[in-house]
Amino acid sequence: MTDPTSPAADISRVTGISDDGTRGTFELDLAGHEARRRAEVLAALGDTWDPVAVMKDEAEAQRLLYSGLDADQQATYAMLVAAGVLPAAGQG
Repeated sequence: MTDPTSPAADISRVTGISDDGTRGTFELDLAGHEARRRAEVLAALGDTWDPVAVMKDEAEAQRLLYSGLDADQQATYAMLVAAGVLPAAGQG
């Protein structure tokens, strides 16, 4: 099996060439590109990246963002939650 991060994993081919050679179908498999992109993202994040801690910090940031609202702001927030624009507290 070919390593999906190697350039050899990028498969492209022309098929269905017409008799006069003027028309054909070009196919490009982007799986190799996607695998390489994901590998680069994980490498950039590094070994110390903790997705659970990131999600906890995001939840805390959202809690702080919507805390201390005055009555009008709270009404607007409730309207946006009801409309599905914002997640309810604890669901974001």
